[in-house]
Amino acid sequence: MKIISREEILKVLPDIDLIPAIEEGFVAYSTGKATVPPVGELLLEKGEVHIKYGYISDEPYYVVKIASGFSGNPKIGLPTGNGLMLLFSQATGEPVSVLLDEGYLTEIRTAVAGAIAAKYLAPSMVRKIGIVGTGMQARLQLRYLEEIVDCREVLVWGRSEENLAKYRSEMEPRGFEIQATREAGRILHECNFIVTATPAKEPVLLSKDLQPGTHITAMGSDTPEKQELDTGILKKTDLVVADSIPQCLLRGEIFKALEAGAIMQDDLVELGNIISGSVPGRTSDDQVTVADLTGVAVQDIKIATAVYEACSE
Repeated sequence: MKIISREEILKVLPDIDLIPAIEEGFVAYSTGKATVPPVGELLLEKGEVHIKYGYISDEPYYVVKIASGFSGNPKIGLPTGNGLMLLFSQATGEPVSVLLDEGYLTEIRTAVAGAIAAKYLAPSMVRKIGIVGTGMQARLQLRYLEEIVDCREVLVWGRSEENLAKYRSEMEPRGFEIQATREAGRILHECNFIVTATPAKEPVLLSKDLQPGTHITAMGSDTPEKQELDTGILKKTDLVVADSIPQCLLRGEIFKALEAGAIMQDDLVELGNIISGSVPGRTSDDQVTVADLTGVAVQDIKIATAVYEACSE
C-alpha cells in the first residue's frame, strides 16, 4: 500500500488536467455508471465530518473520502479543513493507497467543479465576477475560473474587513482587480457571474436583488442546515442544475427551495447530463441559471485516482 503525503500531492497536482477527468466523473454519475451511496455525516458541536465513497464501473478502484470542517480552528492556529482519501482495488478489496491530503484534494476538486459549472453555464460575456466569502474555497474558485472566464474584475463580499483585505492582497497579484464590500446586495446588482462559498445558515443573497442574465454557482450549502440563497432566487431561475439530484433533494439550496415550494423536482437537471450534451445548458444570455454543487464522490474518485497514478509513475 502506497502512502502519499500532502507534499507529494502538491508536487504532482499542477501537471494533472483535472477538468476533463472530473467532467468524466459527472457524466459517469448521470449515466448510471457510478455507484455513490448517501453521504455519511457527523455533525459535531464544533464542526462537521463528511464521508463520501463510491466507485465507477470498469475503473480499477473504489474510494472512501473523509473530510472535516471546523470553522473555529483558525482561532487556535489550525486550518478549517482536514481529511484523507483511501483508495482500494475494485477487483480484490485490497487497500492500494492512503492519500494524506489534509483535506486539500477536497478543496481542489470542489474548485474544479465550480470551473466546470462556469464552462457550461456562464454568460457569454462576464462583466464582473462576484465572490461571496473570503476563505480557502473563495480563493480557489477564483483561481480555477482563470482557465474558463476571461473577466478579471471581481467584487468580493465578506463579513470582516480584515478577511476582505487578506483576500484582496492574495488575489490581486494573480491579475485580478478586486473590490470589496460588506453589502451583499451589491453582488447581485453588479455581477452577472457569482460564486457563493460560505458556511451560512441564513440566506446571504436575496431574490429582490437578482438581475436577468445572472449565473450563480452555490458551493457552500452542503448540509440540510446551510443556506446561502433566498429560495426566491431559485423560483426565478430558468435553469436549476444539481451535481446530484438525489443528493440535492436532501441538502443544499435545492433542498431548501423544494422544502419552501419554490421549485419542483421536475425542474432539476444534472450537471453530468449537460456535460454529455443530453440536455442543454445555458441557451441565452438573458437566462438566470443556478448550479447547486453539494460535492459528489465521483469527484473524489477521479482526483484520488489521478493523483495516485501520477505519484506511481
